[in-house]
Amino acid sequence: MKNNISHIIRGMVLALAVSTAMLVADEIPVAVAANFKAPAEIIAAEFEKSTGHRVLLSPGATGALATQVKHGAPFQVFLSADSSTPTKLVSESLAVEGSQFTYATGKLVLWSAQEGVVDGKGAVLAKESIQHLAVANPKTAPYGAAAIEALTKLNLLVKLQPKLVQGESIAQTHQFVSSGNAELGFVALSQVFKDGKMTSGSGWVVPQELYAPIRQDAVLLAAGKESAAARAWLDFLKGDVAGKIIVSYGYVK
Repeated sequence: MKNNISHIIRGMVLALAVSTAMLVADEIPVAVAANFKAPAEIIAAEFEKSTGHRVLLSPGATGALATQVKHGAPFQVFLSADSSTPTKLVSESLAVEGSQFTYATGKLVLWSAQEGVVDGKGAVLAKESIQHLAVANPKTAPYGAAAIEALTKLNLLVKLQPKLVQGESIAQTHQFVSSGNAELGFVALSQVFKDGKMTSGSGWVVPQELYAPIRQDAVLLAAGKESAAARAWLDFLKGDVAGKIIVSYGYVK
């Protein structure tokens, strides 16, 4: 009889613990710049294992995501591809003052899905045989703005302007190149790089002096102000586990 009571008590305690964990666990809607989608997914998985909270990632172009925030999208955290957009959201009371920080600094790369096409100095840009060069929309995607800046400093923008194919996000730009619809494209290094090497094709990491540093900032949005889970996610993003993942994709932490 005592054993039966003991089993019942243990079962009740276990059930209570599970239900309590379910109450404590939360879902965190996160707007994330398209270039950071892959590392964000891995970081989110590690965070979920550690805390039980679930991260709901919505990737897209930074400008487009900011517009969604302004129109009431229920994101609690924004991982931007620049620093100016989070700053502006704070100034408009759409994000929490004092919560903004740089989680990564991105790098721009000229990339082809084919091996041997892009040389180590980007000289391929001067070839007349180029028919299509993909770039992200510079008005909404910071990597697109960086690409236009680099072409301008290389004195190639006017010449290549008729050949530019514009993606609405860096994800779509990468798709144009990976599908072969564009021979070349300026994409985020993180999209084609992992653990010290290109994952496919050929590329030229554009020298930093050709474009302004792409400082990518995170910020707690107004919708997440009271969410302990959202704040925990941002703290996790600052930690060593996230840092190692971020660096493995070619970012500077």
